[in-house]
Amino acid sequence: MVFASEARRTPSARLGVAVVHDLVTAIVNGEVSPGQTLPPEERLAHHFGVSRTVVRESVKRVEEKGLITVAPGRGTTVEPTTSWNILDPVVLSVMLENDDALGVLDDLAIIRGSLEGEMSAQTARRRSEEELALIHEALATMVQNVSDPDVFPQADVDFHFLVMTLSGNRLASNITKILFQRARSSSRFIGHQSDDAYALTIEEHRRVYEAIAAGDPEAAQAAMRAHIIDSWQRRRLPTHRKP
Repeated sequence: MVFASEARRTPSARLGVAVVHDLVTAIVNGEVSPGQTLPPEERLAHHFGVSRTVVRESVKRVEEKGLITVAPGRGTTVEPTTSWNILDPVVLSVMLENDDALGVLDDLAIIRGSLEGEMSAQTARRRSEEELALIHEALATMVQNVSDPDVFPQADVDFHFLVMTLSGNRLASNITKILFQRARSSSRFIGHQSDDAYALTIEEHRRVYEAIAAGDPEAAQAAMRAHIIDSWQRRRLPTHRKP
């Protein structure tokens, strides 16, 4: 367990955010399992090289993320993953940092496919001609920048976010954007880009646009879900594939 050693860390930069990050990492990695208790405040302060006040505030922030419960007389107990706020930026980032088997990113692709597929269907049902023109413009921007790796990825994101916004489903849109933006910071999410990746991506987005233009919710849902799953499988690093 990470706290078994009494070796004291260098105090510099071990305040606030860093302590929270390390505590979350220890829990996410399973170094402290659900049902186990964290070491007492004094020992944590010694381990991190910070004051007990910093430890106390850091533990409180980790508790707010659902990873632990502080109970007077019983100590600080690690909660099961079902209690974690996975949409919390720190929790999600740490999970992605430690996602060596890519299981979290696999799950994220499934979630995105479901949510964005449904939002694409909603957009196909309710879009106006003016809104359809905006989607066409977003697709055209992707086509115009297919050879520019500095511009194309953002044009891709803009297309997705526009379709989500036009769906009118604010809750699904917000959840998906949080997951997507956090995942983009992971090199594992970027993965491997083949030479024809952008061309394939444009064709998949074109199918989404055409389904929305035709007012076909089922086709729009299927096209968006297929695009998200297929593009992830193209990027997924072979060395991390599950056996």
